[in-house]
Amino acid sequence: GIRILTVFAVLLKGAAVVISARTYADFTTQATFEIKKCDVHKLDETPATQVVMTREEGLQYYRTMQTMRRMELKADQLYKQKIIRGFCHLYDGQEACAVGIEASINRNDHLITAYRAHGYTYTRGGTVKEIMAELTGRRGGIAKGKGGSMHMYCKNFYGGNGIVGAQVPLGAGVALACKFQGNNELCVCLYGDGAANQGQIFETYNMAALWKLPVIFICENNRYGMGTSVERAAASTDYFKRGEFIPGLRVDGMDVLCVREATRFAADHCRSGKGPILMELQTYRYHGHSMSDPGISYRTREEIQEVRSKSDPISLLKDRMLSNNMASVEELKDIDVEVRKEIEDAAQFATTDPEPPLEELCNHIFHNNPPVEVRGTNPWSKLKSVS
Repeated sequence: GIRILTVFAVLLKGAAVVISARTYADFTTQATFEIKKCDVHKLDETPATQVVMTREEGLQYYRTMQTMRRMELKADQLYKQKIIRGFCHLYDGQEACAVGIEASINRNDHLITAYRAHGYTYTRGGTVKEIMAELTGRRGGIAKGKGGSMHMYCKNFYGGNGIVGAQVPLGAGVALACKFQGNNELCVCLYGDGAANQGQIFETYNMAALWKLPVIFICENNRYGMGTSVERAAASTDYFKRGEFIPGLRVDGMDVLCVREATRFAADHCRSGKGPILMELQTYRYHGHSMSDPGISYRTREEIQEVRSKSDPISLLKDRMLSNNMASVEELKDIDVEVRKEIEDAAQFATTDPEPPLEELCNHIFHNNPPVEVRGTNPWSKLKSVS
């Protein structure tokens, strides 16, 4: 059993210091898991189906996914209180995609996605505090309060992008830079099933294949493009085969280990100079398309409930860890408590931090440039831009 040393208080100069210690010697430090086989297109080899996860990795994935989930639920709450306004697309349900991808690429690799970007901003290195403050449009936000929900950026993360599919050619451009610089880096380029029918995506496939760019195209298929189901929108829903001349994988996007393994396979493919590869992650979003979509006019509550109960990415990881004696229920509960506190503190900051002043409106148009004058709403009003 797990030996838990009794919590004891030491009275020190009148102040009580609580010391709690726990020995983790009895936990399994790593275990092997059988994961779902990927469907493949134009590939001879496939990602492994027997994978090892350490206890440390499991706890880290759990904490990250739980943070993303709580952060999105808090955003939902603040939106309903009209503290967050405008566009707001939530990522809850799809956490295993971001966490699995991030586990198999490096921090100096590059990533670009569409407007459902809060989760990726966090996994790429943004803090909950910066993300929440960006959602409320405050100075402490990750884009200084000027980007909002769809436009967050940090190092090697080229943001949320508001135009459907437009991030795909940009991602290929980033991959071209990686190839040009010869630094063995790659670009992960994400889009949804809704964007998968965009012409610019096919133009990008063509260039990426011709130039053998180190890019992983990832279609996060959450089954609905806004309110339209994939069957109604696409003549072929085999998104992983849509690259035609580009090899593809179809992956269970609700299992963090499946995503991690497939991404590792795809990254090796890119780094070995074989050119682009395509991945389709089959996932699901619990919320509507955006906050203005209740999400139940085109799908039933029962459907959402069924996905939640049978294939929730967080529950799946939690059950695996508990059934393999890799963590205790108390330990995971402690993580939940810490995560909740972090989210509450961030929400507190995001609602009290001041909004950016008007004189900062035009700043950062150029990088490393002397100040420039910017025309205002009429030719006579002049604004200043400082980089």
